[in-house]
Amino acid sequence: MTTFTGIINRFQNLFGSPLNALEDSIVGVVNRNCDIIIKFQSNDHPLVPQDDAKVFDKTFRLLDNVFKLCQKPKLKLKPSPPNILEIIPDIYKHLNLILKENPSAYSEILYLRLYMTNLDNKCKGIIKLLKDSKDDIYDEESVSRLSLTKKVLSFSHMYYELIALSPEGKLSSKSFRITKQEASQFWYNNFGDLIIVPWNQFENLLKKVHIFSDNSNESNSLKKTMDLTSNCHISQFEFDVFTRLFQPWDKLLDNWRVLAVKHPAYVSFLTYDQVKSRLEKFINKPGSYVFRLSCTRLGHWAIGYVAPDGKIYQTIPNNKSLVKALVDGYREGFYRYPNGEDYNPDLTKELETSNSGKTVHVTQEQFEIYCSIGSTFEMCKICDENDKDVRLEPCGHLICKTCLTSWQEVTTGIKNCPFCRCEIKGIEEIVIRKYSNYLSNITGDGKNNEKKNEDEVIMKNKLHLPIKLSFGKNNKEKQKNCDKTSSESSPIDNLNNLSSRNLPKIPNSYNNSMVVLTSQTNVNETPL
Repeated sequence: MTTFTGIINRFQNLFGSPLNALEDSIVGVVNRNCDIIIKFQSNDHPLVPQDDAKVFDKTFRLLDNVFKLCQKPKLKLKPSPPNILEIIPDIYKHLNLILKENPSAYSEILYLRLYMTNLDNKCKGIIKLLKDSKDDIYDEESVSRLSLTKKVLSFSHMYYELIALSPEGKLSSKSFRITKQEASQFWYNNFGDLIIVPWNQFENLLKKVHIFSDNSNESNSLKKTMDLTSNCHISQFEFDVFTRLFQPWDKLLDNWRVLAVKHPAYVSFLTYDQVKSRLEKFINKPGSYVFRLSCTRLGHWAIGYVAPDGKIYQTIPNNKSLVKALVDGYREGFYRYPNGEDYNPDLTKELETSNSGKTVHVTQEQFEIYCSIGSTFEMCKICDENDKDVRLEPCGHLICKTCLTSWQEVTTGIKNCPFCRCEIKGIEEIVIRKYSNYLSNITGDGKNNEKKNEDEVIMKNKLHLPIKLSFGKNNKEKQKNCDKTSSESSPIDNLNNLSSRNLPKIPNSYNNSMVVLTSQTNVNETPL
């Protein structure tokens, strides 16, 4: 049962630090699935082929076995993510949802067949570990317990991959969208609509566009980092996660080497609680820090550090790369001692490289379209004050950093594009070159993408432009004269009402990041 103190902590977390409170969608308190029955119900799936039904029946029996073994009170499994007692029922429910959407999914889709085989192997691995380790598994510091945590983390990765590739149970090659434009181009040029490919095939094609060393250890290390579900294959989801973590594309493997291979603060396959335990021995050395993949927001980094007050905090940097977060954190005195070591690698060179920004050229057609409505392509359509300097990914819409931060604040954590409602999975800094006769013949990166996204918004539905937002002084004047006869109201229109409430203001330091270093979430409150 949740204690009164726990409730107070949750409210403090929600209202005291609104941006951090929404970093994770799962905050475990109690096991809500203790009474669930994990079994293949043939009556619920009469159209599933008999041979396919046997596969699911076998896998569900293994899942049920693991679920019951992990419910032993003596294990004292913590409810924070990744929580196996939450993950297994969630996987079970989603697989049933996939079968309802397409009873023949197992026979038709290679990814699902590979997934079920991998799930079988993961279940058998945990069952064997629990059997062989005996009483040693109950010791939270034992090798067996650490191995169990790593296996549970793989289960967690498998769950998030499954729901990402099959939203609402619809599993198809077109269900998922790779965030980074260059990464998406690479995948579809080489693999077309395939959801998943063998590691060897993937590696050989990646070597054609990125430089690998002759050392075989590098290939093994790369596979370990990228193959989150440990099945010797790479899915669209896993590739997307990797390219978001180690962006930009042209420095992909360079950044991976700097951050995941050489950096002493990088810790792989650690959970929220394990990071806390690791940093506790540096409690008297403020500025000690480590970073890892977020357990619940794959594609994002989580940084744990010892603050000047001696407390341990963990946070997910938003709207900035890990390199920039680490450089900023070092300058502010928060990230100084990687894993407690005195030497901290200098990342300013990598930051300068990543800060160059993509150039977007304004075409003559775009110039004329925007002139016809009394605006310019480069002007942010939310505030009408700043130039656009950020591309939202994967949709490609452009916005200024100030409005992006304000949008994410007033919508209390909704991470959707203000133009098309597509999920914002990443951002890319851009520089817009204004139109001129000389530049009109130059083709820049992302030109076609900008033309498509921006022109369609204007020409097909002018009401889709969020010009009623009251972030900028120009729009405040426009708002007084805008047409009030429209009966339709979008979430963007409603922001005018929201902005008049006593919402938390954005400090100056929020301009480049959604989460400031001096306002982190306590490690005991919100697992990442």
